[in-house]
Amino acid sequence: MRILIAEDDLTSRKFLFKFLSQYGECDLVVDGLEALDAFLMSIKDKRPYDLICLDIMMPKVDGVKVLKNIRDYENQKGVEPERRSKIIMTTALAETQFVQNAFDVGCDAYAAKPIDIVKLEEALQKLGLERMDQHL
Repeated sequence: MRILIAEDDLTSRKFLFKFLSQYGECDLVVDGLEALDAFLMSIKDKRPYDLICLDIMMPKVDGVKVLKNIRDYENQKGVEPERRSKIIMTTALAETQFVQNAFDVGCDAYAAKPIDIVKLEEALQKLGLERMDQHL
C-alpha cells in the first residue's frame, strides 16, 4: 500500500510515519503544495496513493483545499469511488466546522491530534486498509 503523509508538525509527522509504515510505503510532505505535487506525481507514475493523511492546517495550501483538489481531479478523470484514494484528515483544531467542511468535500475519516492509535487503527479498518504483517 502507498501512503502519503502531509503534516507540517515534525512530531506528528514522525509519529504518523512510524505508525503507518507497518501498513505500507510512506512518503512525507510538509505543506499543501507538496501534497498536491506528490499526489499528481503518483498519478503520473501510475502508482496512486491508497491512503493520504492530510493535516487541515498546513502552510501554503490548507488540507481542505488539497482534499478538494484531489477529489475534483478524481472526478474529472472518472475515478470510480471505490478506487479513489482514502483520505484521513488530521487536526488539533476542536473546531467542528472545519471537520464538517472536510467531510462535505470528501474525506473518508478524521483523526484528532494528539493522534489516538486505537482510533486511527479503527478508522483504517473501517476503510478496509490492512497492516502488511496481516498478509504474512
